[in-house]
Amino acid sequence: MFRMFRLIGKAAFLFVGISVIWVFIYRFVPPPITFTMIGDVVTGRGLTKDWMSLDRTDPNMARAVIAAEDSKFCQHHGFDFEAIEKAMRRNARGGRIRGGSTISQQTAKNAFLWQGGGYFRKGMEAWFTLLIENIWGKRRIMEVYLNLAETGIGTYGVNAGAQRYFGHDASQLTRAEAARIAAVLPLPKKRDAVDPAGFTRRYGNRIAKRSGVVGREGFDSCLR
Repeated sequence: MFRMFRLIGKAAFLFVGISVIWVFIYRFVPPPITFTMIGDVVTGRGLTKDWMSLDRTDPNMARAVIAAEDSKFCQHHGFDFEAIEKAMRRNARGGRIRGGSTISQQTAKNAFLWQGGGYFRKGMEAWFTLLIENIWGKRRIMEVYLNLAETGIGTYGVNAGAQRYFGHDASQLTRAEAARIAAVLPLPKKRDAVDPAGFTRRYGNRIAKRSGVVGREGFDSCLR
């Protein structure tokens, strides 16, 4: 029994050390590939990405994802417990499952883990979220999120998405263009930012309006 606990302790110590080093490296180095990207390559969907720093990315893009995904991004420390509680109550009523993940949690998942649910994966996500909040800070979290988020089939990052949908890079996005990309993020393999119809169009219009509020009210202050 003692030997078993000793092995578990060593494994835990090794995991903590490796994960901290991994996160520290990604504070300065763009993640070269993710598990989700590997999945697209293996299944033949291809892989298109083009890293762009947060300084060069149009501010409309960060405001759009804050408006769409995480209005308290600059206020919380990785977890929005109110949003999580609301999501749990909605899911308990049945219907389409909704998440309460913050941009920080999504970034941790995209950079270090795999897609899908399960308590083990969610626990890992929480651990990496704590690490990036304390080692990276908000600007780096947003930068990595905007470059790893899936914006179309085999397309990763808002810069590659902007080139795919609008024929120019993400350094000069209009509010409407940024909102359309943000509207695609929840279902990037099923939604299209070019001439969207139905729910995607309406959702994009709502995001565009909210992103104006994000800028005026300073909800993106941690990125300035």
